[in-house]
Amino acid sequence: MVQDPLALQETIRTCRICAEAPIGPPLPVPPNPILTLSRTARLCVAGQAPGNLADKAGKPFSDPSGVRLRDWMGIGPEMFYDPTRVCVVPMGFCFPGYNAHGHDLPPRRECRATWHETVFDAMPQVELVLAIGLYAQGWHIPRLPGMKASVTQTVEDWRAILAGEGRHARVLPLPHPSWRNNAWIKRHPWFSQELLPELKRRVARLVA
Repeated sequence: MVQDPLALQETIRTCRICAEAPIGPPLPVPPNPILTLSRTARLCVAGQAPGNLADKAGKPFSDPSGVRLRDWMGIGPEMFYDPTRVCVVPMGFCFPGYNAHGHDLPPRRECRATWHETVFDAMPQVELVLAIGLYAQGWHIPRLPGMKASVTQTVEDWRAILAGEGRHARVLPLPHPSWRNNAWIKRHPWFSQELLPELKRRVARLVA
């Protein structure tokens, strides 16, 4: 049975499966699921997992990466955080903690195994998913013949991916908006010149 997305959101926010019944080592920090579901939003931002700052704020993309992402999308915080217009469904709902090198661990597998199909079944109105990073792209984008799995190759294939059918809606792949990717953006000028204008155009239509 298809669930109401707002009721489902409240259920997910009480989820403790990665601490109490984990796949592998338990979550090294207290569970704090961060997501935004919607009955009306036609645009979904699908990232990796909340970072440390988002975990502390209880709000997705509440960090410098979020500032850049909203600039890429051509919208401000008020519209980005309006759940009637934009939903946010990361591949892992909780901050996963850090590895030995101080980098964020991968998104927890428990989230997509337990919740993701149910979440997107509950939001059939979503028309476009912005798949940010390797994990989101791997789940949302059916592999095309000959398509490589790297983020660079996937984002380079954005036109073909956008023209096809994603797992639940059309998908536009993006690199992570971290400032660590400045060099990547400079090496691939087509991203700013070709992909971002199309991203802004589609976002403007979907959130209008």
